[in-house]
Amino acid sequence: MSIIFDSHCHPQFPQYDSDREEMIKRNLEKGVSMIAVGADLETSKQAIELANKYDGSPSPDGFGRAGIWATVGLHPDDIKDDFKIEDYKILATDKKVVAIGEVGLDYYRKEKEQSFDQIKTRQKEIFSQFIDLSLEVNKPLVLHCRSEKGGRSVHVDVIEILKTVNSKLETVNSPLCGVAHSFTGSIEEAQKYLDLGFYLGFNGIITFTKEYDEMIKNIPLDKILIETDAPWLTPEPNRGKRNEPSGVFHVAQKISELKDESLEKIIEQTNQNCKELFKI
Repeated sequence: MSIIFDSHCHPQFPQYDSDREEMIKRNLEKGVSMIAVGADLETSKQAIELANKYDGSPSPDGFGRAGIWATVGLHPDDIKDDFKIEDYKILATDKKVVAIGEVGLDYYRKEKEQSFDQIKTRQKEIFSQFIDLSLEVNKPLVLHCRSEKGGRSVHVDVIEILKTVNSKLETVNSPLCGVAHSFTGSIEEAQKYLDLGFYLGFNGIITFTKEYDEMIKNIPLDKILIETDAPWLTPEPNRGKRNEPSGVFHVAQKISELKDESLEKIIEQTNQNCKELFKI
C-alpha cells in the first residue's frame, strides 16, 4: 500500500467525536499517515494518545504502514493566563512527538482595538518560549501565521523573530527549522522562509483559489509539505463538508497540475520532505 502524509491535521478535535475511530481507520486504510497537531495542552495530550495508539510501525513483511505522529503546541488565539511552558516541555519528550506546534502569531481576530498591541506582545512572548523549547528538544516548529484583515502581514513579525534567534545561535548550520503551515503569504515572504531553512505547507485553499498558483509553480518541490488542516479547509470538490486527512490527495493533485509533474512524483517528494523534517 502506498503512503501519503497529511503533514497537518487535527483528528483529536471535537468535530470527530461521534466517529473518530471509524474516521481514523478509514483514512489509514487509504494509506494516509497523519501529523496530529496540538493547539493547546489538552489537544496536545490527545494527539499523543492517538499517535501511540496508531503508531505506524512497519508490518511483519517489512513494508511501512500508515500511522499517526503528534506535535505539542499552543495556538496563539488560545493563550491563557495560566500558561506554563513546563507543561509542554514534559509532553515534548514523548517518542511520538515530532514537532513543536502549532505556535506563532495570529493578528486576524482582533478583540478590542485598544488591547491589540498587548495581545501581540503576549503572543510574541509565548512564541519565543516555544522557539526555545524547539531548540532544547531538537524538534522542528510548526508555525501558525495569520495576518490581520487589510493590515500588517504577520509574516513580517514571525520572520523577524526567527532571524533574531538565528543571529544569536553560534552555529554554521542553524538548528532552527520547521514549516510555515497553511502558507498564504507573498512570494517574497515565501523566499524568506526558504532562506531560513523552513518548508511551506499548502492545503485545500489552493484548490479553490488561483492566488497561489504562480508561487507554487516556482517554489522548489523539495521545500513543500502538503496538509489538510482537517476538519477545516475542505478542498474542492468537497467544499462545505467536514474535511478529513484523505483530502490531502486533492491538494497533491492540484500541485501536480500546477507543476506539470506526475501525482506519484508529488506524493513521493512531499512524503520525503515530511519524513526529513519530522525525522520519521
